[in-house]
Amino acid sequence: MTRSVAEEIIRLKKESGAFIFAHNYTLPEVQDIADFTGDSLELSIRAKEVKAEKIVFCGVSFMAETAKILSPDSKVLHPVPASGCAMADMAVAEKVAEYRKNHPGTVIVAYVNTTAAVKAEVDICCTSANAEKIVASIPADKNILFLPDRNLGRNVMNSLGRKMELWPGYCPVHNNIDVKMLEEARRLHPGAAIMVHPECPEEVVKNAEYAMSTGAMLRFLPNAKEKEFIVGTEEGILHRMRKENPDKIFYPLLPQIICPDMKKITLEDVLKSLKEEVYEVKLPVETMNRARKAIENMLAVK
Repeated sequence: MTRSVAEEIIRLKKESGAFIFAHNYTLPEVQDIADFTGDSLELSIRAKEVKAEKIVFCGVSFMAETAKILSPDSKVLHPVPASGCAMADMAVAEKVAEYRKNHPGTVIVAYVNTTAAVKAEVDICCTSANAEKIVASIPADKNILFLPDRNLGRNVMNSLGRKMELWPGYCPVHNNIDVKMLEEARRLHPGAAIMVHPECPEEVVKNAEYAMSTGAMLRFLPNAKEKEFIVGTEEGILHRMRKENPDKIFYPLLPQIICPDMKKITLEDVLKSLKEEVYEVKLPVETMNRARKAIENMLAVK
């Protein structure tokens, strides 16, 4: 059944010229039928580059919005609109606008895990892959508000020694990881190196061998000296890790570290989206234009 659905998706996307994006945390079978799979930064860059008439975006809602913002002439379809992001919902555009009004000189940096409405209220975006580079590019005499992920912001502060005000948001999946979990994983898999995502709390990052975005993890692994890794991020990434590095062994930090929203999109949803052209991402033009500026400011930082 799954195989026939996958084959039908591949046939339909070729006929229609559709381009399928998938985030590294989506279901393995969804990743396998995608034209491009990556992390938020990689997906942002490809969304800007691709010239497809139709984009089917397999990921959470703010990612589909970003694709629409960067490819405004494309019809962007998000197969499951209810696939949202709890962290993105922790920053509300009206509150961000209120903060800007009260702090006119502060540079507001928004993690890409935010809604289009929030992106429209900030100066520049970042991802977990380039957050340090983005913050380092801001003049030292400027105050910074980093939102919505307090953990990523704190880890950037620790790395750069740059003071920032942090919005009180977090990723529920990564925020629940603690040092005791690392200790238990080391006991079970002695000698394995621990990789975590920088959305984890600072003590977790400090106690891991490596902390990096999912895209950076995948680029790092082929030439890594270690042969065994404990992976402290959403389990969807293990599919690509094992597929691209058959000579290495990967253990999840916990039996299941799952983002339920990332798992909502199935092959059947992708097929329906292609067949019926549902559900299209639509955003106000003004919101897209303002949000695009913040994203393009990010992409311009070398």
